[in-house]
Amino acid sequence: MHILLVASAYNSLTQRLHAELRDRGHRVAVETAGSGDGVRDAVLAHDPELVVAPMLKTAIPRDVWSVRTCLIVHPGPPGDRGPSSLDWAIHERATRWGVTVLQADEEMDAGDIWATADFAVPAAPPAAKSDLYRGEVADAALTAVLLAVERFAAGGHTPVPQTTLREAVRVRPYFRQELRGISWANDTTGTVVRTLRAAASQPGVRDELLGAEWFLHGGHPEYGLRGRPGELLATRAGAICRATADGAVWIPELRPRQGPGMPTGLKLPATRALALAGTLPRLPEHPAPLLAADGGPHRTWSDIHYREEGPVGFLSFSFPGGAMSTDHCRRLLDAYRTACSRPTSVLVLGGARDFFSNGIHLHVIEASDDPAAESWANINAMDDLVEAVLTTNDRLVVAALGGNAAAGGVMLALAADEVWCRSGAVLNPHYRLMGLYGSEYWTYSLPRRVGAETAERLTRQAQPISAASALRIGLVDRVIDCGPEQFGAEARGLAARLAPFPATQSRIAAKKAQGELREAARPLAAYREEELARMLRTFRDPHAPYHALRRAFTRKEQPSGTSPGPRAVAGEPAAC
Repeated sequence: MHILLVASAYNSLTQRLHAELRDRGHRVAVETAGSGDGVRDAVLAHDPELVVAPMLKTAIPRDVWSVRTCLIVHPGPPGDRGPSSLDWAIHERATRWGVTVLQADEEMDAGDIWATADFAVPAAPPAAKSDLYRGEVADAALTAVLLAVERFAAGGHTPVPQTTLREAVRVRPYFRQELRGISWANDTTGTVVRTLRAAASQPGVRDELLGAEWFLHGGHPEYGLRGRPGELLATRAGAICRATADGAVWIPELRPRQGPGMPTGLKLPATRALALAGTLPRLPEHPAPLLAADGGPHRTWSDIHYREEGPVGFLSFSFPGGAMSTDHCRRLLDAYRTACSRPTSVLVLGGARDFFSNGIHLHVIEASDDPAAESWANINAMDDLVEAVLTTNDRLVVAALGGNAAAGGVMLALAADEVWCRSGAVLNPHYRLMGLYGSEYWTYSLPRRVGAETAERLTRQAQPISAASALRIGLVDRVIDCGPEQFGAEARGLAARLAPFPATQSRIAAKKAQGELREAARPLAAYREEELARMLRTFRDPHAPYHALRRAFTRKEQPSGTSPGPRAVAGEPAAC
């Protein structure tokens, strides 16, 4: 069937549905539209049998939905209406939530229901909205959309009018900043963390800090540090610690509030944002130990953790938005080297829910005095990390992807001996849409995995790949079919069973010899040198599309005639 996905942005859910529908043999076109006219133009251009809107902030025009079936994916259960469903769910501490696929109609979210799916909302710690959206919401949305598409294709299905629902209809307004306010003098740490996570990663919580207005992004509890409520207490890995009424919270990122008509402010590591504003006070740095004193779970926040269970080491990391700055890469490389000094036979890299990695940190690059120089530093730091993984020959390294990965993040995973990913993960093994050739040894790792022909197709077409397709073409070795909350435990169990296998020890013993043969054929340094030469030319060329595309991405602007490939992608059924 010919399906058109129309969305306000080519976001994670749109990419997931794009990949999964293609897997099932549908012809799928994708168009981004910022207005009703944009939707109308997309439909006229593609003339689809079915229109599906995974994330659309504008209404579908009457002259479109009145003549063809248009399905809206609403991130709320039956009867829920309004633009801030997940915000309200987290705010009201919902334990179960859902996704509804309904038919476009005159009134927003009021159309007949084609399919629904529900899920449990993680309780502790409070769910972060963006993480929940990419995890449980996306899983439920896929289930509901596939059912709706199946019903439409079969014909004869009558969707359920909302007037017949037993559930009460709840029309709730946009969750404004006035509802997100934090009272530092009165709110507990738990309340502040919940407020911050309900706004992650957009729109953030507007607040006053050091005499200026900022949007606060992300929140993690701190149980040891104390101070006067609202006071900044310490820094850690680019985050700031701020006192609450009964404790403190770590805030990883800040975004300045800009005046009318100004470009969107850049979301940056909190200390960098304050330093650029000239307001970063002298604060003590409180690093978290990489390995907890008892070897068990950490009891304080850090973006990098290491733990051991017998012969298996687990090096987990979680960077906001999956972006890895020069500093992130260098700290993770230091942690990786420490992990490799431990007496383990299997090392699991990753394992957390949500993003694995999306490669270099475009926001930090955009905010730097010399974006070309920072781009160069960042890509070299990524390459150093990937090289360390590629050249580890005394243990088996497993990359465990609990969520999405893109560009250099995919190549970081491919440097491992085995790649495991959750069934809901979406991979984008390409760089072209940001105007880059790419590095991270992809010209070695990607063809080695999937063959030269498939590697060329993946990088040229620049389309998202589902976990199932990634397994089919050899991009990953194992797909773990589970929810986001269960992935870490599933990966730990698999690693524990892998370590004692005699074949594992044989593979470790063979790695050094294989590495020597590889170096004799063509040294890894040659791949890196060739990739970086092309990247450097792009970074140094002020007219290269990369610079305009990076600015458009980070500032949420529309690039003007600079895209190396269309954002609207017409996809044929996957043939892998």
